Amino acid sequence: MRKVVSVLLSAAMALSLCAGCSSSSSDTADTKAAEEKGADAADTEAGEAAEGVMPAVAKEDLKVGVIHIGNPADGSGYSYTHDQGIVAMQKAVGLEDDQIIRKNNVADDDQTAIETAMRECVEEGCQIIFATSWGYMDACEALAEEYPDVIFSHATGYKSNGVNFNNYFGRIYQSRYLTGIAAGLKTESNKIGYVGAWGKDNAEVTGGCDAFAMGVYSVNPDATVYIKTTNSWYDPEGEKQAAVALINEGCDVIGQHCDTPNPQLAAEEAGVFGVGYNSDMSKDAPKAVLTSTVWNWGAYYTKAVQDLIDGTWTGENYFGGLEEGLVDISPLSDLCVDGTQEKIDEARAKIESGDWDVFDGVIECNDGTTVGTEGEHMSDADITGNIHWYFKNIVEK
Repeated sequence: MRKVVSVLLSAAMALSLCAGCSSSSSDTADTKAAEEKGADAADTEAGEAAEGVMPAVAKEDLKVGVIHIGNPADGSGYSYTHDQGIVAMQKAVGLEDDQIIRKNNVADDDQTAIETAMRECVEEGCQIIFATSWGYMDACEALAEEYPDVIFSHATGYKSNGVNFNNYFGRIYQSRYLTGIAAGLKTESNKIGYVGAWGKDNAEVTGGCDAFAMGVYSVNPDATVYIKTTNSWYDPEGEKQAAVALINEGCDVIGQHCDTPNPQLAAEEAGVFGVGYNSDMSKDAPKAVLTSTVWNWGAYYTKAVQDLIDGTWTGENYFGGLEEGLVDISPLSDLCVDGTQEKIDEARAKIESGDWDVFDGVIECNDGTTVGTEGEHMSDADITGNIHWYFKNIVEK
């Protein structure tokens, strides 16, 4: 399994201090932090024996905490998808319901609320806490030092200490490329909308939009992707308003990198089509959704918890993709045009072969510049921290 290996404790702490000196309105990791993280990363050799850095915990004694920015009961979107991963882990490992401690609706811009939720998990006996939103990162860093016997595992960030504080994310851009193919084949106006949580200062959102647009371009070079941002990870009303604005501009397919299904609901109400995110949003907007870019967080949660039980937790950072089953797309709906599945299968095979990936080679940007090097893969560090450019067929709205 391909994954990013964490740095040693001293190096990681130095990185955290360095990275913490710079931030933006969307709390994007700065370039230097991403580069240093990537420089210290390496692929674990197949079959290499893991040496645990935390003591094993008997399954019957284990308690798992999870901090959600929203409420999984919403039945769709970001927190729901993470919680489905927790449910899958619980079933795979064999934990009882009272061994899972959930803290829901914890705003990731309220450090007091975040620390309170995490401390409650510790007080309730959790040996590992999954913090699922970007803004939880600094609290994880601080509390990992305060509680060295508890693991703080943080989603989407870049800080870690190599022992009881790591981060996990995935190559979601691979799935976005595939869903871009579906959108590019479906559009009739050659105008495709994309509701993004943040602008170019956030590499995660920007890279995701780029990958989607590159998938569009691979099958329809005449199409343009229009991105409109909400400046928030979770803004149900703002997400719908952005989608409506894009539809009013003539976009007949709506993609998204935001937390709720509202862009897809707006697409359905307007009689156009869409590509969902996080979970399969065809259940929310069955008359609009072509497919969705989806996460299978259970792949990581099961591994992490089982490693703790087995005494093989290493503190490594995790970065899985299509090959590991962490990311995927939902089944295509009947709304897709004929031939869509075949085109997606071809692209998937190329990615999973390891011979080609989305950000390989020289890439043309919408400002006339280029990035990348012919014949080379873009590094994980650049993909996660340095994509602050838009692909040539993207227009900001």
